[in-house]
Amino acid sequence: MGFADFLTDAGVSMLESWVTTRSYISGYGPSQADVASFKALPGPPKVEKYPHAWRWYKHIASYQSEFSSLPGDPSKAYTTYGPEKSEATLNPKDAPKTADAEEEEDDDLFGSDDESEDEEAKKKREENLAAYKKKKEGKAKPAAKSIVTMDVKPWDDETDMKQLEENMRSIEIDGLTWGASKLVPLAFGIKKLQVNLVVEDEKVSIDDLQQQIEGDEDHVQSTDVAAMQKL
Repeated sequence: MGFADFLTDAGVSMLESWVTTRSYISGYGPSQADVASFKALPGPPKVEKYPHAWRWYKHIASYQSEFSSLPGDPSKAYTTYGPEKSEATLNPKDAPKTADAEEEEDDDLFGSDDESEDEEAKKKREENLAAYKKKKEGKAKPAAKSIVTMDVKPWDDETDMKQLEENMRSIEIDGLTWGASKLVPLAFGIKKLQVNLVVEDEKVSIDDLQQQIEGDEDHVQSTDVAAMQKL
């Protein structure tokens, strides 16, 4: 289990795949897992070949002065993090039902399809089954949503935070709703913008959103997911 040697293309490719859907190696904030992985690389990955790994590397680099204070076990090697070699076998009884299985189950609700049943009973059963399926199809499942608290860090205390927020809120994505925000002191007069937002999980990628916010390079140094939970 874990990452392969980052000095090889295979190892960096594994890192690229891992951070494609993640901001950090483990969890929702920077940790010793990121520090160990960062130090194992000889330098930033090639952005043309490994754009997500490059983005992760540049983001973690902004924490270099805080490496020693980040949470986690600094003695663990970077190879202890990353993907598992194999996924656990799903218990058959917990496996999701197939469309055919669901249809068979629906059929059972309205009696068997025994050849011996008379035509009137068979017709009634088919009408009930058709009505049930129509009602079932009409029930739309609510979209899965998450509420996210994101920290947006400026370059220094002279950064125009009002303009930073205006630029950030100008980002419009289907399934994204901006919420309340506030300025939180960091150090040396620098304040970060902390904003709440709600996203539809199937429509909005948090990594892509962070990249768009960080695209405002005149104002934004980096972004972090401070908290995230399902609604």
